[in-house]
Amino acid sequence: MTFEQPGNEQIRQLVQLWKEAFGEYDGFWELFLNTGFLPDHCRCITENAQVLAGLYWFDCSCGDDKIAYVYAVVTDSRQRGRGLCRKLMADTHAHLKSQGYSSVMLVPADEGLREMYRKMGYKDCTTIRHLSCPAGQTAAELHPIDTHEYAALRRKLLPEGSVLQEGIQLPFLAAQAQLFAGTDFLLAAYLEGDTLHGMELLGSPESAPGIVKALGCSDGIFQIPGGEIPFAMIHKLTETAVSPAYLGFSFD
Repeated sequence: MTFEQPGNEQIRQLVQLWKEAFGEYDGFWELFLNTGFLPDHCRCITENAQVLAGLYWFDCSCGDDKIAYVYAVVTDSRQRGRGLCRKLMADTHAHLKSQGYSSVMLVPADEGLREMYRKMGYKDCTTIRHLSCPAGQTAAELHPIDTHEYAALRRKLLPEGSVLQEGIQLPFLAAQAQLFAGTDFLLAAYLEGDTLHGMELLGSPESAPGIVKALGCSDGIFQIPGGEIPFAMIHKLTETAVSPAYLGFSFD
């Protein structure tokens, strides 16, 4: 059993595991490879030239802390029960610490996974709120923006103590969602039928009904800072690592 950064053949196998575990979603994983993937941000377990488990991480920061946002943790369904996920996470923690990361964050997809990560030393760290609303009577003024504008405006609107999610994450975000700015808000959102899904709404939540109206939808569901819904978890790699107050959009 070997823990390593995957080569081209291992990446091909890993993508197949991701597709089997999480679904194809109309070429989503090819989109990920084209816009959000760096081979040296990936770890996997191999045995007899076969990938048994793997994961990916995005680079983030909070103050002076370098943070890894771990994404797409997967184990071959035929290999479950061998403790491979726990072993892969332990290896990844050691690797990331050696590379100067202060902590690791992730967003579990459900409560079962949240409990699993608690057993690996992760703790609940940030919360979010979901805002649902119908279209308002008056459309908000908004305009599409590119990733550079989005990054600059997001830094101004993030709550104090937030995780900065920039670099390769923003092209990956823009490949899945549209980016908009208004007088007092910033939005990353996608359409599903007649519903607007706001992956992150920063600024004034009161703008939500007008945003829904402006984008021609009947209703909207927005993720915003605050609230009591558990969101990200953290595993600190150093004694001085900070506990961020907010992690925004997730790809899970």
